Amino acid sequence: MSKLRISFGCWNYDRTRALQLGNVRPDGIDLNYLDMPVEETFFRMLRHKEFDACEMSLSSYTVSCFQAEPPFIAIPVFPSRMFRHSCIYVNADSGIREPKDLIGKRVGNPEYQMTAPTWIRGILADHYGVPVDSVTYYTGGEEEPGRPEKLKLDLPPNIKVQSIGPTQTLSQMLLDGEIDALYTARMPSSFSNGAGKVKRLFPDYEKVERDYFRSTGIFPIMHTVAIRRDVYEANRWVAQSLMKALVESQLHTYKDLYDTAALKAMLPWLTAHVEQVRAEMGEDFWPYGFEKNEKTLATFLRYSYEQGLSKRLLQPRELFAPETLESFKI
Repeated sequence: MSKLRISFGCWNYDRTRALQLGNVRPDGIDLNYLDMPVEETFFRMLRHKEFDACEMSLSSYTVSCFQAEPPFIAIPVFPSRMFRHSCIYVNADSGIREPKDLIGKRVGNPEYQMTAPTWIRGILADHYGVPVDSVTYYTGGEEEPGRPEKLKLDLPPNIKVQSIGPTQTLSQMLLDGEIDALYTARMPSSFSNGAGKVKRLFPDYEKVERDYFRSTGIFPIMHTVAIRRDVYEANRWVAQSLMKALVESQLHTYKDLYDTAALKAMLPWLTAHVEQVRAEMGEDFWPYGFEKNEKTLATFLRYSYEQGLSKRLLQPRELFAPETLESFKI
């Protein structure tokens, strides 16, 4: 019997590489792994639903759940996670020296509904006293003009968002002082080649992020894996099959990271780093599955609601295919 052909859009992460190379094969599936940067994957799936399944922005997926007919269903696998204190950039002449200095300022977000800025806004509100509605947000392309929101938003009037001009970019505007700060996922070019005119709000971000984890236990989730709803409804076993394969692929990477015979990543002190992370975050420091991530997901969903993106406060269980919330035991 032939296997079900499934297209899967995802970047070439170490934790998905065994799946990409075919060393791990999902049960009953002939997988066509399409290696693309995340911006392309999200755009093509959210606008045109081109793939059967793909990695997807957690925020975009959450917003899509409020459509009259939600187009996707997710599984609790999280190919992208990242602490985001390092991703708050400020113009050196803006007068922003500490988080509260952001109040009243002009802040760029490539898209208001992006996951990284959603986490940043929530963390700044919860931990630094910067209310979400205390700044004006400017949206548009970070490095290229003409980037729109991928999903239509209906924000409350206290959230001030406006688009930048058709020829402007947020990176250049930050360099020129036309905006004061930028919350983003990608490091802007004006930081790397701006001769010190663009700086991080938290220069010692590693310490700040470690302290954040110690106090909250949260390792922010950026992306989940979404299945097109029609594909899922036609073959509901696909959700569990994909999840099992993605979990197995990640196990390959956990092993690779701690193989001392020959380093598989070009980091001279990789072994020491892995041991440090394990001591800080546990053996399963990048957890998949529902239970280990429920608190992190609940925090994100609260941020989405507080920031006007979600029309009601979703519960974490509502995000995922029910088949993937539990597993059999022997």
